Amino acid sequence: MTKTMPQDDFYAKVRRGLPALLGQWLALGQDAPDRLALILAETARVAKLGEPEATPDGATLAAWSAPGAGDEVPLWAARTATFLLVQMPARPVPDGDDEACAWAYCWLRNRDFDDFAAAHAALPEHLREPLDAALKAAWTDRQGLRLV
Repeated sequence: MTKTMPQDDFYAKVRRGLPALLGQWLALGQDAPDRLALILAETARVAKLGEPEATPDGATLAAWSAPGAGDEVPLWAARTATFLLVQMPARPVPDGDDEACAWAYCWLRNRDFDDFAAAHAALPEHLREPLDAALKAAWTDRQGLRLV
């Protein structure tokens, strides 16, 4: 049997964690699901985090946040939810390893960093410890995917 590469294991955690990441946005967004979906799509466009083909509705956002929906979550939605969550005064943190991997993956996709130390230092203080291991794994994954 072939052993999977560490990148495969990390990305599988990311995909499993994406629904919980969006679930945090739904839970903490303090608005109706349709409005939160609109905010997510418009923020993605304005912040250049992705180009949604269409603005999702609240039911779609709820479906994306359901356990097991990781393969259905578009990357723009996860990147934008991370962008919004890290700025919230409520200071949310990921709940579990898979969700932490999703946050860390999106954090690195949202900004360019020269090295791991810069990526870690740029995190809001309340996320440094909860994302430490996941950010290391995300950095290793990112470096492993670069062509020389």
